[in-house]
Amino acid sequence: MLIEDQHSVEFRAEIRAFLDVAPSEEILEAGRKTTSVFAPFKETMAWHKILFRQGWVAPTWPLEYGGTGWTVEQRYIFAEECNRRGVPPLLPQNLQMVGPAVLGFGTQEQKEEFLPGMLSGEDFWCQGYSEPGAGSDLAALKCRADSDGDDYILNGSKTWTTYGHHANKMFALVRTSSAGKPQAGITFLLLDMNFPGIEVRPIVGLDGCPEQCEVFFSDVRVPKRNRIGEENKGWNVAKYVLEFERGGSSFGAWLVPALEKLRARSSLALDDSGRSVADDVHIQRRLTELEIDVRAVEHTEKRVNANLKHGENPGPMASLLKIISSEVMQKFSELQLDIVGLDALPLQTAALAVGSDIAGFGEESDMLVMPYYLNTRAASIYAGSNEVQRSLLAKAILAS
Repeated sequence: MLIEDQHSVEFRAEIRAFLDVAPSEEILEAGRKTTSVFAPFKETMAWHKILFRQGWVAPTWPLEYGGTGWTVEQRYIFAEECNRRGVPPLLPQNLQMVGPAVLGFGTQEQKEEFLPGMLSGEDFWCQGYSEPGAGSDLAALKCRADSDGDDYILNGSKTWTTYGHHANKMFALVRTSSAGKPQAGITFLLLDMNFPGIEVRPIVGLDGCPEQCEVFFSDVRVPKRNRIGEENKGWNVAKYVLEFERGGSSFGAWLVPALEKLRARSSLALDDSGRSVADDVHIQRRLTELEIDVRAVEHTEKRVNANLKHGENPGPMASLLKIISSEVMQKFSELQLDIVGLDALPLQTAALAVGSDIAGFGEESDMLVMPYYLNTRAASIYAGSNEVQRSLLAKAILAS
């Protein structure tokens, strides 16, 4: 760890003092049992509201709209200490996705109407992007919004809508024109999930949890005043949102303390011959290589977040950061599985439910290893596959 100045030391002490008393036992349990980028909903939103009351829920937002005014280093210290304390990561839809869209493209009236609920957690927003035939090729979306006076009439469907069954709001991409390039006829809309004609069907995953959803629209009437940006110009808003989704992250702040815990776990694990895994030269080499990669993610994120603080978009760096962070997460999950070994193999999802009274086999931390490994397989696909990100990077470099 780099030597910190006195201000950073005092700031870290302030964060630790708060984290020692603020989260409930249920919130801490949810943090311990988080095995993907989406933590358990109920407890995570409770934590969201605690941070809102403290004034710390949106460190990257402008100060005038509820941000903290922290430096990039302070934001990293906060994220590191949250991860060391084991609180659940906040759900990104409100603060890292639709919030920046409204801040960047919304009118003053829209900011006043929508931002307070996003910030406080009174509203929870889901993302209506992917469709059955439009995932990585998002411009192929067909969910249609036809003009009707002061409203749009929305018909079609969305899929892989994370926590759509918990949301009371949605930000969605819809097709308002079929003329010209596919990207040219897309509009960005905000809508209430209680509008007549909306049906939500949870998708039960292999782990038995309904994290994703399908959402169907049948003649749903959406006011045009809920449009963010111009009609048929929603692709620009969508790219902006995806830049923040990919480039406004703090994976490094999670990976640094996680790697510390993994090193400690390696000293306790035994191989087939009864020797400490920590003495295995191949494991030690992989741990060292992983630390180099983790530090690369950390410093790349700091560069991107510094640009955000100065009002710059992540740009192509968002694609680079998405690639390296997701691939390092996968590398971490693979090494963690190899270190823990057979104790991680039983998939005990029922015992991992928050508040469960089911006694699992083995240590709780070991039960998390396999679900985390399985969840990280999707990391190089969601938010735009890494193959797509490499194409975007290539285009950006060639165009410069």
